[in-house]
Amino acid sequence: MNIPVEFNEIRPYTPEELPQVFDELIADPAFRAVVESVVPDVPFEALAAKMHQCKTNLDFQKAFFYGLLWDLVKKYAKGLTFDCSALSDQTKSYTFISNHRDIILDSAFLSILLIDLDMNTVEIAIGDNLLIYPWIKKLVRVNKSFIVQRGLSMRQKLEASALMSRYMHFAITEKHENLWIAQRQGRAKDSNDRTQDSVLKMMAMAGTGNAIERLKELNIVPLSISYEYDPCDFLKAKELQQKRDDANFQKSPNDDLINMQTGLYGYKGRIHFQTSACLNNELDEIQERNLPKTEVFTAISELIDKHIHQNYRLYAGNYVACDLLMGDDRFAHEYTEEEKAEFETYLEGQIAKIDLPHKDVPFLRNKILTMYANPLINYLEAAKG
Repeated sequence: MNIPVEFNEIRPYTPEELPQVFDELIADPAFRAVVESVVPDVPFEALAAKMHQCKTNLDFQKAFFYGLLWDLVKKYAKGLTFDCSALSDQTKSYTFISNHRDIILDSAFLSILLIDLDMNTVEIAIGDNLLIYPWIKKLVRVNKSFIVQRGLSMRQKLEASALMSRYMHFAITEKHENLWIAQRQGRAKDSNDRTQDSVLKMMAMAGTGNAIERLKELNIVPLSISYEYDPCDFLKAKELQQKRDDANFQKSPNDDLINMQTGLYGYKGRIHFQTSACLNNELDEIQERNLPKTEVFTAISELIDKHIHQNYRLYAGNYVACDLLMGDDRFAHEYTEEEKAEFETYLEGQIAKIDLPHKDVPFLRNKILTMYANPLINYLEAAKG
């Protein structure tokens, strides 16, 4: 396939480029050290040979990531389920736009779930702030990621957004790939999942026709991701206190690494992914309303949010958290005393992990409870219609 040169710095590697990239990864001592720690019982040379047997990016995903990720589910979760019955045509290419809980696993789990349905895996939008080492950047591009450039000036940001939009439209219409993008930049630290208009504006920069027709070209599918437990909840609460106490606080690259590792190897309980239908029919309805240009993207964001909120899988912890936060027992019929005690023990354990010099326990407790209560609060709001 003839891929425009303008995408060279941001797109995933092509199958033709893989042998060279594999050689570079294999020769990188940092990459080798990580691989040997993750797969200690297989000689590195055997893994290197297996890499070179992969002729496509999907081959690589199936050979390496598929098994590793299902192993993670077995060790650190209590099941991973997927409901995409709302998709009437599973042969089309879609842009899955989802709430964002885990830096790595949200899109990674989606891909292995799609493999199990014989659907194509997703090309993943990933921020370059996470590509801390050269081997990480190479590996994610082997793993079908395209790069979101961050930390740019206003003019550069505009150019980068337009380039990314052109790439997304090219990937859907010419490459016939599925895509995954988070509904906002970064994870929602309080789990109050809201689509940023700016994400939709970027997506509508390319394509043909008006803004709605351009978005329809991407076949947008809202995706709800529900983790029973978020292993990074205590890190998110810690960051919220750090930002409260220091207006200039910024996470370091090492903080991102700790978040990635904690997300991978922390206990997640039950995990559920659920899609709504493709939005194109509802986008036509928004078009018929003839809204002012300034209101179109807000209306679409609210529509995506409603679908994501309606499709949450709620667990006992969400109901317990809401009652503890509100100081009542409104949802007591949704959980047992044992489940309540279990969640409270979990909560205290997570707070105990937070190492801050001026640790504000009531604040931290409130923030973690809010993370678990917000999906329920938003679900109930969306259910009103």
